[in-house]
Amino acid sequence: MGFFDPPRFGAGKKRDFPEGLWQKCPSCGEMIHNLELVQNLHVCPKCDHHFTLTARERLKVLLDPESFEEHDAKMESVDILKFTGQASYTDRLKSYQKKTGLKDAVTTGRGRIEDQGVAIGVLDFNFIAATMGSVVGEKLTRMIEGATKDRLPVIIISASGGARMYEGVVSLMQMAKTCGALALHGKAGLPYISILTHPTTGGVSASFATIGDIIIAEPKAMIGFAGPRVIKETTHQDLPAGFQTSEFLEEHGLVDMIVPRKKMREMVAQLIRYLAPKPAAKAAKK
Repeated sequence: MGFFDPPRFGAGKKRDFPEGLWQKCPSCGEMIHNLELVQNLHVCPKCDHHFTLTARERLKVLLDPESFEEHDAKMESVDILKFTGQASYTDRLKSYQKKTGLKDAVTTGRGRIEDQGVAIGVLDFNFIAATMGSVVGEKLTRMIEGATKDRLPVIIISASGGARMYEGVVSLMQMAKTCGALALHGKAGLPYISILTHPTTGGVSASFATIGDIIIAEPKAMIGFAGPRVIKETTHQDLPAGFQTSEFLEEHGLVDMIVPRKKMREMVAQLIRYLAPKPAAKAAKK
């Protein structure tokens, strides 16, 4: 039960509600007061729909309080291809930086989960649909390489529209770059936990997001390379019910487990305790 009783809609005369106090669940249509939504970790209390979280919100939900230390916070993308269109790539970057307060689509660093050290990267869908460009790939790679050096588990929380078209082949190169770093991390006997959220698509789903030692998904998340409409038009076949959902992919073996947001921290902590290498015993004093 929440700490308060949310206001109820009147049955008679239509009332005007102040903007920003209520959100409508896109799944069931329930009107949810923002305070209740925050208390419930941005999950609909009626139908269990998981709303999108910012990178900062996800870090707050998953990590121990005040334990996160951000790395490479000032790294910014540049317009390598001199992309032109209705708006330049540089203008779009500045617009999203102002809108989100982020320099790019991923936040990386280190923190603790139930006092266990981890290296973590979180994609923020609010920044150009969390598309993967050179900065996303570079920050994730640096985070992974640092974790390998210091023998820490890696956690990446994905939500993305795929590769960033404004950077062309440079964006696609990040798929191999991040996977290469993760391969060396695994070779060192260190765990990588991949958490997939709605939506995880395109080049991100075809690279680091789906090569975790353990792959966790939030309920009802859309996960796949191309959209259902594109696949249907290409194959000329009707798609199975629930195609590209977390539940469908768990049933077919891509996802190891589906974990509700309220239980994510507990489950990840348990996995780290099981998978992470134990500290070497101190040598006995002579």
